[in-house]
Amino acid sequence: MPLAATDLTGKPMNSIAPFAHEALFYRDEDTFLSGTARFVTDGVDRGEPVLVAVPEAGIARLRERLGDAAEQVHFIDMSEAGRNPGRIIPGVLMAFSASTQLRFRIVGEPIWPGRTELEYPACVQHEALINTAFEGRPGIILCPYDAAALPGHMLEDALRTHPVVIEGGRRVASKWYTEATALADIYNVPLPPPPADAEEHVFSVGTLAHMRNLVSAYAHWLRREQVEDLVLAVNELTTNSILHASGRGVLRLWREGGTVVCEVSDTGAGFPPSFTGLSGFGIVMVNLLCDLVRTHTSHSGTTVRVYLGR
Repeated sequence: MPLAATDLTGKPMNSIAPFAHEALFYRDEDTFLSGTARFVTDGVDRGEPVLVAVPEAGIARLRERLGDAAEQVHFIDMSEAGRNPGRIIPGVLMAFSASTQLRFRIVGEPIWPGRTELEYPACVQHEALINTAFEGRPGIILCPYDAAALPGHMLEDALRTHPVVIEGGRRVASKWYTEATALADIYNVPLPPPPADAEEHVFSVGTLAHMRNLVSAYAHWLRREQVEDLVLAVNELTTNSILHASGRGVLRLWREGGTVVCEVSDTGAGFPPSFTGLSGFGIVMVNLLCDLVRTHTSHSGTTVRVYLGR
């Protein structure tokens, strides 16, 4: 059975919403397995559809702990499916929950040791926006956090993005919980400057086809399907600039190791914080196509940067 919910004084939490989003702080393999296996087997016993989306090493260990119950669980390698944090809500969580009319149960670990500083702001925005995306839906998402290996500020952010936190066998309401839009705004941070040798092209409605050709030529050494994905993503962003900004913008192209980076800047107000998967099919598509999507909006305009590599 799940642990009884308590408030910060240890008293039971009486109101239970249809959807719950909880963080599990674990400090070793045993606390990871005991916390997640209990959650999963409880769902299996209740006949609930269960998804486990964690990095591959965690899948192997949890399968072994679950035994025969693992046959009734759907597993996804989060380090692959969720390498772009903006892809997790529409491509993993929503996709699974939409496949059933029953109350669902998900173990999702979007933040693990090794996430880069570039990826991390998008990870926090993802965790915050889960609370908006699934509000009123019948289900529960449990997010494990390696409290022994992750830096303190990441654990502090977990307290802000999860209404309930489980640690040391105790389940409590987080007094630090912050509304999704406020936290998404906090992580609306400026992006690192492009390199000095980045290509720069001004575009308008009459040059969109030329922009697609430039991206295709620049990324020619990627696989054909990757080139097509990148062209489609950039076309969506440049078209959005034409329709919703000043009718023009700037496209920048550069490489970072084996990754092609494309940046679209304009003077528009940008996407709302929910752009990572909750509104607007176009930007959802961009997240599904690319390895990473980062955005920054300021008084002077909006910049969206997409990454795609081998």
